[in-house]
Amino acid sequence: MTANNTHDDWWKQAVVYQIYPRSFKDVNGDGLGDIAGITEKMNYLKTLGVDAIWLSPFYPSELADGGYDVIDYRNVDPRLGTMNDFDAMVAAAHGSGIKVIVDIVPNHTSDKHRFFQEALKAGRGSAARDRYIFREGRGKNGELPPNDWQSLFGGPAWERVDDGQWYFHIFAKEQPDVNWKNPDIHEEFKETFRFWSDHGVDGFRIDVAHGLAKDFDSESLEQLGAEFSVQNQENRDGRSPMWDRPEVHDIYKEWRQVFNEYNPPRFAVGEAWVIPEHQYLYASTDELGQVFNFEFAKSNWNVDDMRKAIVEGLDAAARTNGSTSTWVMSNHDIPRNATRYGLPQVPSHEKHQVAKDWLLRDGKTYFEDRKLGTRRARAAVLMEMGLPGSVYIYQGEELGLFEVPDIPWNRLEDPNASRTKQAASDKGRDGCRVPLPWVADDEPKPASWDKNFGEGASFGFSPASKADGTPSEAPHLPQPLWFKDFAADKEADDPTSMLTLYRSVLKNRAELLTATGDYDSLDWLDMGDDVIAYTRPAIYQGSASTFASVTNFGAAPIALPKGRVLLTSAELAEDGGLPQDASAWLLLDE
Repeated sequence: MTANNTHDDWWKQAVVYQIYPRSFKDVNGDGLGDIAGITEKMNYLKTLGVDAIWLSPFYPSELADGGYDVIDYRNVDPRLGTMNDFDAMVAAAHGSGIKVIVDIVPNHTSDKHRFFQEALKAGRGSAARDRYIFREGRGKNGELPPNDWQSLFGGPAWERVDDGQWYFHIFAKEQPDVNWKNPDIHEEFKETFRFWSDHGVDGFRIDVAHGLAKDFDSESLEQLGAEFSVQNQENRDGRSPMWDRPEVHDIYKEWRQVFNEYNPPRFAVGEAWVIPEHQYLYASTDELGQVFNFEFAKSNWNVDDMRKAIVEGLDAAARTNGSTSTWVMSNHDIPRNATRYGLPQVPSHEKHQVAKDWLLRDGKTYFEDRKLGTRRARAAVLMEMGLPGSVYIYQGEELGLFEVPDIPWNRLEDPNASRTKQAASDKGRDGCRVPLPWVADDEPKPASWDKNFGEGASFGFSPASKADGTPSEAPHLPQPLWFKDFAADKEADDPTSMLTLYRSVLKNRAELLTATGDYDSLDWLDMGDDVIAYTRPAIYQGSASTFASVTNFGAAPIALPKGRVLLTSAELAEDGGLPQDASAWLLLDE
C-alpha cells in the first residue's frame, strides 16, 4: 500500500485509473471485458503505481449507452460476472493497496428499470409516474412533444408512451430522466450508496452531477428559448431549467450524511461540466468532496491554454475548504489526448469541430501526426502529474494509445452515431473505448471486412478459447492491427515506452510528493513566455527538498534550473537543454 493510501484523505492526492470494464480484460471469451478480468490484471495496476481504480458502470444494462442505462443499481451485469466476482475484485484491490471507486448514474435510469416499468403501467397522475418527468404534449391531441428540445445524442428529447404522455430524456430514449423532487428517488440512491459501501467500495464517481435538479414548471416549456436548450449546459444567470441549478446541492448535502455514516467517510467526485466559478460548490466537504476539472481535456497543446487550465484548476480548488484540484487529460467520452495533440492545434472554439470532422471522415480530414502527438502526450504526463491534487488516468492512456477513428459505421455502439443521420453525425466515443491490447504476439489476422482491423486473436484481450473449448468471441469493438505496437507486454520490456514512463512518473510522484501531504502549495518559476514551470515542496531520501516541473512549448531548447534531473519526457539536447514539447522533473539545488 502506498503511503498516500494509509490516510483517510487519500483521495486528495490520488492517482485514479479509470476502467471501462467492457473493454479492459475479458476472461470468459465472450468478447466483453468482465469483473474477473480486472482482478486478473490487479498486479499490472499495482505495478503501474495507481492509488485507486474507478469502474465505469458494470450494472445490468441493455447497453443503449455503454452501460450508462442502468437496470439495477445494486447488482452486476451477468455478462460481466457476479457479486462474488465483485467482492473478490475489491479484496484483490485492497490487498494491493488500491482503493475502489464505482460509477453512479443518478440523472436517469434504463427504461427497463423497475421504477420505469411501474410508471408505464400506472398511467397519468400516478405516484409511479412522478418518479420521472412526464408531461402532456402539444397539439390538438397532444401529438407534439412538450417542446422542440433535442437530446444530447440527437433526436427529440421527449418520447411518447402508449397512453399519449411524453417523458423527458437528456440522453437516449432508453434513459428516462428521473424526478429528483420525488422522495422515492432519494431513498433509492441512498440505499445504493450504502449497498456498495457495505461491499467495500471506497468512493463514487457521480455521472452528470450538474443535471439532477430540474424545474420544468416555473416557466412554460413552450416559451423557454433556445438559450435554455439541452445542449446549453452553462447556467450563468441561474435560469436554466435543467443544468447546474442551485437546488442540486441540497441533494449532495443529503448524500454527504450517508457518506459520513462510514469510517472513513466515503468519497465522491462529480462530473459537472459547469463554469469554473461553480465547481467549488460541488467539491464542498459538505457535499461530494471533489469535482472533475476538465480544463486540460478541453485545452489545445499550447502554453497559454495549458497555463490557463492549471490556474483555473488551482483557483477552483482554492475556493473550497478541504478539497483539492483534479486533472483529467482523457476519459471515455473524449478522443484520446495523444491523438488530440497530433491534430491541428486550432483556436479553442474550433478544436471540437476539428476532432468531430476528423472522426466523421475516418481520420482523413486532417493529418494526425502520431510522432508529435506522442511527444506532446509524454510531456503532458510530467506537467500534469507534478501538480497538487488528484490525477485521473483513462485506461490505455498509459500505453500511449491513439483514437481509432475508422471503425466501420455498422460496428459502432455509441448512440451518438446511431441516433442521427450518418452524414450529419459524428462517429461518437467508440474510438477511445476499443478493447485494450495486452499481448503483442496474440495478433489477429486482417479482417475479411476491413484489412485495417483484426480477426481471430485479440491481442490478449480475450483468452484463446472459452471454457468449453470453443473459440472466443470477437471483441465487442474491433481492434486495429496497429494495436500490436502498443501491447502492454511489449511496452513493459521497452525502457523508452509510454508505459515505462508512466511507471517511473508515478513512482517518483509517490515517493517525492504524496507523502508530504502538500495539496495546495505551488510556486511558479519564471522561465519565459513559452515555458510552464513550477515548484513544490518535496521529500527526498528523508530530507526536505524542492521539486520542479518544467515544460517547454517553445521552438528553441531551454536551459534547465540547476539541480538533479529525475525524469525527462524526451532526450535532452547535447548541451543539456530541454527541447520543444518536452518536460523535465528536477530536485533543485538549495
